[in-house]
Amino acid sequence: MTTTSAPAPTVRSLTTRDTEALIEAAVRAADGLGVRGSVTVLDAGGHLLGFRRDDQAVLISGETSTRKAYTALQLDAPTADLVDLVRPDGLFHTLPTALDRPLLFIAGGIPLHRDGRLIGAIGFGGGAPEQDHRIAAAAAAEAELA
Repeated sequence: MTTTSAPAPTVRSLTTRDTEALIEAAVRAADGLGVRGSVTVLDAGGHLLGFRRDDQAVLISGETSTRKAYTALQLDAPTADLVDLVRPDGLFHTLPTALDRPLLFIAGGIPLHRDGRLIGAIGFGGGAPEQDHRIAAAAAAEAELA
């Protein structure tokens, strides 16, 4: 007897419209906190979909927002939840230097999900870590991709 299984449901990947909405939501959240920074949106493969740096943001915020998004994507977890894992006694203490592409274990990266599936990540850099986390989380929640 042969059985066939139904094909897995297709989950819509991040679109240009999603990316623009995420960036705009992050900018609004940052403005509300008085933070000037950078926001990065990556797709599920870690490819850049969108980036914006405020004119008054420190230059390094572009790099930190991208690394935070990449870290959240690779580990499918908010970077704020991972900080303790890389302390000297933490489970992943050597992970930040073990890979070719550097991870950044500072709050501000959030994985993005649709229908329970990982579809990308958003990262924000430029404020204090807690602010960056609030901004990225607010953008993901507003876009209903948290």
